[in-house]
Amino acid sequence: MSALIEPYTERLYLRQWRASDREPFAQLNADPRVMAFFPTLLDRATSDALADRMEAQIAKQGWGLWAVEDKTTHGFIGFVGLSIPPPDLPCSPSVEVGWRLAFPHWGKGFATEAARAALRVGFEQLHLPEIVSFTAVCNHRSRRVMERLNMREAPDTFMHPRLPVEHPLAEHCLYRLRQAEFQPQP
Repeated sequence: MSALIEPYTERLYLRQWRASDREPFAQLNADPRVMAFFPTLLDRATSDALADRMEAQIAKQGWGLWAVEDKTTHGFIGFVGLSIPPPDLPCSPSVEVGWRLAFPHWGKGFATEAARAALRVGFEQLHLPEIVSFTAVCNHRSRRVMERLNMREAPDTFMHPRLPVEHPLAEHCLYRLRQAEFQPQP
């Protein structure tokens, strides 16, 4: 077990998961707007299992996909953090920065702010040489976040190995950020 890392920003806490996060997380994962670029909505049991895995990963290595809390309301708004992609992805082995926020919290800069804090952990504390992010080619909102983080789009797309080739979300784009390119300030 590693020392727990819980970064924060001016408006957000990135923290370990709590039992009280499970219900709003399940609601987020059942929202078609939030899950538009994922193959399926998640039922409560699947959502809870995902939260359990993220919580266990943070407990094991000290970092991962953190629960995000709004400092003003103290409410759970989603997750942001670092994870290790499955080995069957073309960018593996690597560390990915990712996010998923509840719809009412979109458009406020929270994803970029929290992802920047996660990148700071990756580059300044974990000393990673590079961090990646990827999404379905048609997910323009997440791609804009990647661009605001100064990530660079790789020249080639890839077909996600866990989706059928004909699936509308199968084609993915990859973004990369090297440690030397990281700009910690917004």
